[in-house]
Amino acid sequence: MVRPTPSVGGVGTLTDTQNRLRAELPALLEKYDVPAAAWAVLKDGEVVEGAAGVLHRGTGVEATTDSVFQIGSITKLWTATLVMQLVDEGEVDLDVPFRTYLPDFRIGDEDAAARITTRMLLTHTAGFEGDIFTDTGVGDDCIEKFVGVLHDVPQLFLPGELWSYNNAGYSLLGRMVEVLRGKSYDECLRDHIFTPLALTHAAPTPYEAIMFRAAMGHVQHEPGGRYEPAPIWGMVRSNAPAGSLLSMTARDLITFARMHLEDGKAQDGTQVLAPGTAARMLEAQVELPYLGVLGTSWGLGFERYDLEEGVLAGHDGNTIGQNAYLRFVPGTGVAVALLTNGGDAIELYHDVAGSVLAELTDVRMPALPAPPAEPERIDASRFEGTYSTQNVDLTVSQDEDGRIWADQVPKSELAEELGAEAERRELVHFEGDSLINLEPIQGMHIPHVFLGDDGDGHAQYLHIGRAVRRV
Repeated sequence: MVRPTPSVGGVGTLTDTQNRLRAELPALLEKYDVPAAAWAVLKDGEVVEGAAGVLHRGTGVEATTDSVFQIGSITKLWTATLVMQLVDEGEVDLDVPFRTYLPDFRIGDEDAAARITTRMLLTHTAGFEGDIFTDTGVGDDCIEKFVGVLHDVPQLFLPGELWSYNNAGYSLLGRMVEVLRGKSYDECLRDHIFTPLALTHAAPTPYEAIMFRAAMGHVQHEPGGRYEPAPIWGMVRSNAPAGSLLSMTARDLITFARMHLEDGKAQDGTQVLAPGTAARMLEAQVELPYLGVLGTSWGLGFERYDLEEGVLAGHDGNTIGQNAYLRFVPGTGVAVALLTNGGDAIELYHDVAGSVLAELTDVRMPALPAPPAEPERIDASRFEGTYSTQNVDLTVSQDEDGRIWADQVPKSELAEELGAEAERRELVHFEGDSLINLEPIQGMHIPHVFLGDDGDGHAQYLHIGRAVRRV
C-alpha cells in the first residue's frame, strides 16, 4: 500500500502559492483534459483565488473567480451544519431514534428503522442501501416525497455495524431540518448559512445558478475520448441535501470552511455554530477500511485522513461531469478548495491541493493507491460472486489463467440517461482481503475490499465506498 511521505514542514507564503497556481493552472488543465477549474486558498484569515479554462467547451465561456461550479457531496457538510445548529438549539439529540423527528421514516427493515439515529445518518453507519436517486419533482415538497419512496429499501447490515456511504441518509437529514424549521431545505440554507456568512454566489438550484457564470459538466462519451459537455446539467432535486444541485464559487466554499476552522464564527463575529460544535463535528466517529481514495475515519459529516503529521479534513463532491474538493488542516488556519467541470480531476486535485498543503502546512496529502508492480497471483474463490445494489450488479470471477475480473452492469435510470454501459475490468491482489483495478478509472485505482463471511467461506460484502452485499 502506498502511504504518505514524511512531513518536512510548510515554509511557503500565501503570495507565493497564489502566484504559482495562477501561473501553473492553465498547463495543468491541458495535461489532465480538465475544461476549467477555480481554486481558493485560505491562510490565517486571508484568501487568494484564481480560475482558468472554459466553463463550457460548446460555448467557450471563460472561467473566472466569480464562476459557480457544483460542489456535489460537499453539500453534506452544509446539511450536517444545519443539523448541528438544531443540536445547538436543543431541538435534536443525535442518539435518540431518528423517528423522534421524522415519524414517517420507513425502510424495508422495520426493526432497523426504529433503531437508526441521527448520528448514524451523519456518519454513514445507518446500514440501508443509500444510492437512491428517485426523481420526485422540482417542487418544495420533493424531499418530503422522497422519504416515501424509501419504504422498501433493503437493510444491508445492522445499524451502526459498518461504514457505508449513504446519499439517501442525507436527504432524510435534510427533510428533518425542513420539518423542524418549518421551511424548505433551500430556505434553511439561505437563512441559516448563506446569510450569516454573507455569501454572494451560492445557488441551491439551477434557477439561481443560471444568474451567474455557471460551469457545465463534461463527460467522456466513449472510453479514452475527449471530455465534452454532459447531456444534462443537474441531478434530481430530491437529493439536494446529499449534493445534487448546490453551486458556488471557490471563495464561498472557503468562507464556509473558514467558519468551521474558526470555531463556528462568521467573519463579522456571528456564531453560525455554538462554540465547540465545529470541533465536535471533526471528531472521529467511525473508522473506515482502507479504501484508498477516501479518508481513514469519518466525523459528523466530515471525511478525515488521520496522518502521522496530523488530521486532514474535508469532503469531495461529484455530480454529472463536475468534481469538487475541500481540504483543511484543523488548528492551522489553512484550507484549499478546488472546483472542476470534467477531465482527470482527481490528478489535478492531487497536484493543486498537494502542493498547497506542502507549502503552507506540515501535513502531506496521502498518495493515491496503485496496483503492485508485480501483483501476487491468488486464489480468488473467497471473492467470486455477484454483489448487487439497485443501481448496479458487480460480478467478480477468476479465469483459467488465474486473472481476476470485475464485470459491472449499470441498472439505474440515471446511468441509462448518461449512456453508461457494462464494463469489464481486471483486478489484481492489493493487500489482505482486497483487490485493486489494474487500469485506472477516471484517474483512480480503487481498492475493492471484501468483508465478512456468508457462512460458506465467501465474502459477504464488496466494499468500494459502499458495502455492496453478495446475492
